[in-house]
Amino acid sequence: MKERIDVDSRAAPLGPYSPAIRAGGLIFVSGQIPLSPDSGEVVGGSIQDQVRQVLENTGALLQEAGSSLDQALKCTVYLTDLGDFEAMNEVYATVFTGEAPPARTTVEVAKLPKGVGIEIDVIAEV
Repeated sequence: MKERIDVDSRAAPLGPYSPAIRAGGLIFVSGQIPLSPDSGEVVGGSIQDQVRQVLENTGALLQEAGSSLDQALKCTVYLTDLGDFEAMNEVYATVFTGEAPPARTTVEVAKLPKGVGIEIDVIAEV
């Protein structure tokens, strides 16, 4: 059985998909981009600002599902410029600390929705 997870205070999805799905003790968070939960607009500025917003949005979805970023098992990071890898990693490392950070894949892509520089999807346990 699967259950859709939404956070009312977060920006609505940009298409016909669920922000997150809880099923079988796992939570699958759809790719999050740096949208302000208040305005639904892209958070501009540096890639670090964008990473912070993406992780904040992801954390809110996980919390709504009864989990947290501490329970993340796997992350996939999509960057439009792999040159932003180090800057992204600086912020990412402040959130995923400890002995067992989630497994991760990072790839460069040609474009992302709304022209953002980063998107992250997450699989976590409840």
